[in-house]
Amino acid sequence: MKIVIIGGTGLIGSKLVKKLREHGHETVAASPSSGVNTLTGEGLADALNGASVVVDVTNSPSWEDAAVLKFFETSTRNLLAYEAVGGVGHHVALSVVGTERLLESGFFRAKMAQENLIKSSSIPYSIVRATQFFEFVKNIADFSTGGNTVCLPPVLIQPMAADDVASEVARVAMGSPLNGTVEVGGPERFRLDELIRMDLAARKDPREVIADPQASYFGIQVTESTLVPGDQARRSEGRFENWVSQVARQIPNSA
Repeated sequence: MKIVIIGGTGLIGSKLVKKLREHGHETVAASPSSGVNTLTGEGLADALNGASVVVDVTNSPSWEDAAVLKFFETSTRNLLAYEAVGGVGHHVALSVVGTERLLESGFFRAKMAQENLIKSSSIPYSIVRATQFFEFVKNIADFSTGGNTVCLPPVLIQPMAADDVASEVARVAMGSPLNGTVEVGGPERFRLDELIRMDLAARKDPREVIADPQASYFGIQVTESTLVPGDQARRSEGRFENWVSQVARQIPNSA
């Protein structure tokens, strides 16, 4: 089966390509660097020729409200149009748990627009909503830092490893279209401030983490359950303590 990965050279895409090839599938890693541009349509027809499944794990290069909306709407419309012409039978997209609860952010409004375009298309589809990646936990701290202090709301979060995200997307891509959405999250829940404190400690980062119920998450006001999946979500196996221990081992003693 030919599977085309749009965004196939990124964090999730590169892992996904490897996993699908290990399962014996003809897998194409499509990205601007390989001559495939979903915004202009360049290279899409050739890349999708003979494809049974297209998996979209792209991300916008800009989080500015208008730019990110244009990226996801234009890219998704082009993909779906070329898939219809090429007879693709399954469109898989990676999205984010809690998107509908995070619409204060232009990025998540754009992700919701992407999901709605997919749902209204004639192409059979599956949407995989994942929780925050372990690999991006430090980004949360960086965004929420003022001086030497990280201020965060003590809400629940259920992060997972990027490798486990790729495994779940691969599982869905190899199956029949769900014509619906599946959620996946990590094996355990943390308070957001607790998670960041663990990550910074492992990195020998001296910043102090403050729990503030009025603080925001990437500028978004969140509640206790905004960032966590529902009870029916699939749970991955990789634990944060094991992942962050590996990160700590890679840090020089002099750091």
